[in-house]
Amino acid sequence: MSKFAKSKTPNNQYFKMKEDKVKAEKKSINYYMRKLHRDFGFFIVGLTIIYALTGIILIFRDTNFLKSEVLIEKSLAPNMAVSDLGNVLRKKDFKVFKTVGDTLYFKEGTYNRSTGAVSYTENELPSLLKRATLLHKSSTRTLLFVFPLMYAALLLFLAISAFWMFKPNTKLFKRGIIIAIAGVITAIVLLIV
Repeated sequence: MSKFAKSKTPNNQYFKMKEDKVKAEKKSINYYMRKLHRDFGFFIVGLTIIYALTGIILIFRDTNFLKSEVLIEKSLAPNMAVSDLGNVLRKKDFKVFKTVGDTLYFKEGTYNRSTGAVSYTENELPSLLKRATLLHKSSTRTLLFVFPLMYAALLLFLAISAFWMFKPNTKLFKRGIIIAIAGVITAIVLLIV
């Protein structure tokens, strides 16, 4: 028998043992949790990129960062009270600074009491960014609530499935438990303070 044939046999046995180990591992919950943790983890990367970018944009929502001026013209009910007009236009701290005839002048535009015509400018994000930021403000009134709900459920799964990454009796597992408890305590302290 040649040297090559002799050295090949132990390698075949090694790969056979490795294959048997993988087959045995496939039957355990650890195998499935690790596999799902990996796959969901990569999926979460994509969701996190979008969620993080829109979150950063929302931090600057009180500024004109990435916004452009848009002229809005609407027809509202005539003879509206100033307080009602501010509510309908969804403007905080709405104030009329001048009245000339039937026309009310406010910071961003005008309202004609006799016709109900209103014209004002707003600084808005581009359409796609505006829609993306709605992911953070979603409620059950719109179908967008599915995104943060799915995102939260996947993050919860990743947090729980992380405990299947190590065997329970190892130092790494015990260290992970301690760090997880520290995270919960930190969150509680931040909520109290």
